[in-house]
This record gives sequence, structure tokens and C-alpha cells, in this order.
Amino acid sequence: MSRRKLVAANWKMNGSRSANALWLTQFAQEGPTCETVVCAPFVYLPQVVAGLTGEIAAGGQDLSRHEPGAHTGEIAGEMLVEIGCRWVIVGHSERRALSGETDAVVAAKARRALGVGLRPIVCIGETLEQRDAGNTLDVIKSQVAAILSACSVAELGRGAIAYEPVWAIGTGRTATPAQAQEVHKAIRSQLAAADAATAASLRLLYGGSVKAANAAELFAQPDIDGGLIGGASLDAREFRAICAAAG
Repeated sequence: MSRRKLVAANWKMNGSRSANALWLTQFAQEGPTCETVVCAPFVYLPQVVAGLTGEIAAGGQDLSRHEPGAHTGEIAGEMLVEIGCRWVIVGHSERRALSGETDAVVAAKARRALGVGLRPIVCIGETLEQRDAGNTLDVIKSQVAAILSACSVAELGRGAIAYEPVWAIGTGRTATPAQAQEVHKAIRSQLAAADAATAASLRLLYGGSVKAANAAELFAQPDIDGGLIGGASLDAREFRAICAAAG
């Protein structure tokens, strides 16, 4: 099945009003050839929403699993929708590691995102220790199962799943195309066991030190449908080159 490639920028905790304005100007000089999402820090999302053109969408980097209310410092999904976001990253490895988000919390956030009409990019991945122990596929299977306990495959099809090997995020190390494809294939097989039709169309992204230099080879793999791009997305021209590789 032909799946349109999706490339999402994750600016993480980077940016300033002036730097963002320059990025938006540079990126707009040539429209992307694939579906594109820009996930910026919360305080800059209105600027990004206003500055994006065409079909390029804005996304949040996280959301609360709770409804609006007494949760100081958190951001409700409804708030993201109101300011113009269409996507949201859920369960990024840094949220799991630094904020203690469990598989159950990630699943609840994915459920919450879908409930307010956001398209979640749900992140999964193994640590270096887990890979070295030969447990990669078991870890991934457990993480996917947790998501499926809260969301159907059909619902997840509105968004995407991002495989991000923790050992390849911000380290300069990248899973080989074959390593990434092995995991993506396993994810799709697990989804297909629950809903074969939707699993065939659900987009699976790779995240982990993707650059313009390695994007085309990664995106050429049969089960890799684009990328969740961290550090390389901070350079508008580099990010545009990655989008071109996907297109």
C-alpha cells in the first residue's frame, strides 16, 4: 500500500521569536513535498501557527492526560486545538526518561489527544541496554500493547507511531536502515494482528539522528513512512532537505 510520507520537526526546548521568524521565512522559500508538521515549544506555537503556509501543520510537543482543571503547569489538549494545532507528540523518550512517563501514562495521553481531535505521534523505543540485551522487539511489543489497550488501530491511524531508539537520539548514532526496518516491520505486524486493513495504511516514523545525508536511505525502507526529526529540524534548510528526501 502506498502511504504518503510524513515528516515532523521536534524543536524540543529550542527557539526564540527572532530565530523562529528566520526559520519560518527560510522554510517557506520552497514548500515541502511530503506532509509536514512543526512541533514547537508551547509558548511559540501561536507564532508558528501564524507563520506556517499551505498544508504544513503545527503540533505540540506534549499534552496533559487530564481534562482542563487544577493541573498547574500542564497544557490541555483543548488548548492546543484552540490555538491551531492539529498534531501532538506523545511519549517522547525524553518525557519517558526525564519525567517518568510510563507506558500507561503515554497510552492515556494518546487517548486524550484523540478525544479532543488531535493527531498523536506516539513514540516508542528501546534503550541501549535493552538493545544490547537482545530485548528490542520485546520492549517494542510491550509498548505497542499498552497503546492498543487505550486506542484502537483505526484511531491511531489518524496519527502515527514513531520508533525512536533511545540510544540514537541526539547522540549522532543512527540505527542502520536494516535495523530500523526490522523494528518497523514488527510494529506493523503487531498492529495488523488487531486490524490488518488499518495497519497497512498507518504511518510509522523513524526518529533518531535523522539528517539529510541519511534520510533517503531510511525512508526507502518498506515500512518507514517518514521521520520525527529533532536536532536537524532546527536548521530550516536541512529540514527542508529531509522533507525532499521523503517526497
